[in-house]
Amino acid sequence: MLTLIKNGTVVRASGTCEEDILIEGGRITATGHDLPAGDGGDGASVIDARGMYILPGGVDPHVHMHLPTPAGYSSDDFLSGSRAALAGGTTTIIDFVTPDRGEPLPQAVEKRMREAESSLADYSFHVSPVDWRKTSPGEIRECIRMGFTSFKVYMAYKKTIGLDDGDLLRVMSSVGQAGGMVTIHCEEGDEIERLRDNYYNSHHTAPLYHALSRPARLEAAAVKKAITLAAEAGCPLYIVHVSSAESLHHIREAHSKGQPVYGETCPQYLLLDEGKYEGSFEQTAPFVMSPPLRSAADNDALWEALADGTLGTVGTDHCPFTSRQKSAGVHDFRKIPGGAGGVEHRLSLLYTYGLLTKRLNLNQLVNIFTSGPAKLFGLYPRKGEIATGSDADIVIWNPQPESIISSLTHHMNCDIDIYDGLPVKGRMEYLIRGGEIVVKNGAMAEKITTGSLLRRTAN
Repeated sequence: MLTLIKNGTVVRASGTCEEDILIEGGRITATGHDLPAGDGGDGASVIDARGMYILPGGVDPHVHMHLPTPAGYSSDDFLSGSRAALAGGTTTIIDFVTPDRGEPLPQAVEKRMREAESSLADYSFHVSPVDWRKTSPGEIRECIRMGFTSFKVYMAYKKTIGLDDGDLLRVMSSVGQAGGMVTIHCEEGDEIERLRDNYYNSHHTAPLYHALSRPARLEAAAVKKAITLAAEAGCPLYIVHVSSAESLHHIREAHSKGQPVYGETCPQYLLLDEGKYEGSFEQTAPFVMSPPLRSAADNDALWEALADGTLGTVGTDHCPFTSRQKSAGVHDFRKIPGGAGGVEHRLSLLYTYGLLTKRLNLNQLVNIFTSGPAKLFGLYPRKGEIATGSDADIVIWNPQPESIISSLTHHMNCDIDIYDGLPVKGRMEYLIRGGEIVVKNGAMAEKITTGSLLRRTAN
């Protein structure tokens, strides 16, 4: 099956031009001008993209599908969550493998692979060492051999999945020696737990105290420590969901020294602020996430950091919970499951509030939406690029339509949407994933084949 896309404006991280694109067998087979559409029975199906932008399919480097918590699994499994991803122009997701303590990492990877088989998007994993054992270095090397080259560690949640400083250093050293990358959740966990308990014991139980117990200074202090440990270990470091201006100072300082430190933020930290914690439980609980929402000044600083390259990617940390699940913490903010959905809205939010406000240009948007994460996590140029030989993952974006984000019309399996009521401009007219048209004229196909597991190589 041949597909020819004609008359559109192709946008890459490296530049913008008018080009046609020919697709066959799931790959891009040619780009250029006046490409032949074939003839007779072998002729190509032609998509006229006049007046539209053509982008590489999105790569979201940070999602949590089917995540177990005391309030139950996050409300999107791999099937519903990947459908939402496709509805937002994201054709590749990177989720997580979180073993039980004592469970060998490769064994946990195999189990997670089975859980993800229903994904409609292509998918890969970061692997989380949640303890340190004498077998850990070998397990890390085996995960890399299996094609999973990035490892997520946590400086918070020490009672369950977090690591102390000594084990963090051990993991970073082993990953660095094996040629992988550590991705890290930066919050000073011990101090946060002390603050959480102090607030609760003082009868402060509302969602506001989730935010107050996780101040920006404790994120920034953890970022500084993580960068120091990574330098000692000789390990590349990727800092997830950066939310504060103070953290950016430490990332810029690392860059000035030539240290391989990369930063990610999320749409919620660009667009929403701490005012969302004012109101009733029902109004504020949807915004309980870690790190919490910060100030409007932090929002602005993060946009600037995307524009100047301090931050190189925008993930979503997609992890939705229903209002019923959030109500588990109605009398104790510590029991509110932390997380929110967003994989469906990343492109429309970046386009509307990044490009149209002139905070970003088109090429920067493509870089943070897809090319940047593809390069960092060993998927480029198969993903994140429009070039001969790349996977035929393509978004055709109509810049004109306007709409309102609504929990009544989104594709997530959740009755909450933290962006509910936000106006956006632009609409995805077509989405092609691996050569298959999964969105046509803005409507998603009823039947979509499952995506592929992506095994990666160390950069």
